[in-house]
Amino acid sequence: MTEPVPYTFVTASIDEAGTRLGISFRTSDLAVSVLGADRHRPTLDISGLQARVSISTTGGGPVTDQDLTLARQLADAAARYLAVCERLHADQSVTSVARPGEAAA
Repeated sequence: MTEPVPYTFVTASIDEAGTRLGISFRTSDLAVSVLGADRHRPTLDISGLQARVSISTTGGGPVTDQDLTLARQLADAAARYLAVCERLHADQSVTSVARPGEAAA
């Protein structure tokens, strides 16, 4: 089986609903950081060689209730992503042990 190749996929569309950007990071070669935590405008930054996503407070202003809701949704989604990755990684380890003679993933 061919080893998956990491990539970043970026799309842009403009129509009557407005402008939308889509960024799919299909790589572990990412940096995740929080910028401006010591100021009044925190920014969550996810970046790779090909693209960067920055999320900050509404309009770059004071933290709103909606900003808190989004931050909680991001944290919850990240926790679910971690749990799924850990489960899949454990399943892969069991599968590779169960098939002697094949290269481990």
